[in-house]
Amino acid sequence: MGLQMLNMSSKNTLMETLEIKYTEIGEDYLKATMPVTSKVYQPMGVLHGGASIAFAESIAGAASMVFIDRNKYTTRGIEVSANHIKSVKDGLLTATAKTIHSGTRTHLWEIRIVDEKGDLVSICKVTNIILRKEN
Repeated sequence: MGLQMLNMSSKNTLMETLEIKYTEIGEDYLKATMPVTSKVYQPMGVLHGGASIAFAESIAGAASMVFIDRNKYTTRGIEVSANHIKSVKDGLLTATAKTIHSGTRTHLWEIRIVDEKGDLVSICKVTNIILRKEN
């Protein structure tokens, strides 16, 4: 699954609402961007932690889809944890999902979300289960 297909699959989903764009696929990672605008604010006028978590879970799910045989398997998120390090009011965030474990039944991803200066905004871990498709 390439970048174009990943971005097309986001149409009419939360990823489109959050304006997440997948930008780079590597051997063991996936990168994406998300703008910080008032659409992702909490009432205090800064990035909502839930938006960061949605960003992290979205990129981890997409990453698992890239690295499985989609004819035989699908994937679902089963656990997410996050630490929010820095508040953000605007700009473009970049998330990099890098594999920690890529087994036949589970994938564990570390997602580092940084601002335009490269400063860490959030660090997350997402576990995905790999499920055999039913015929």
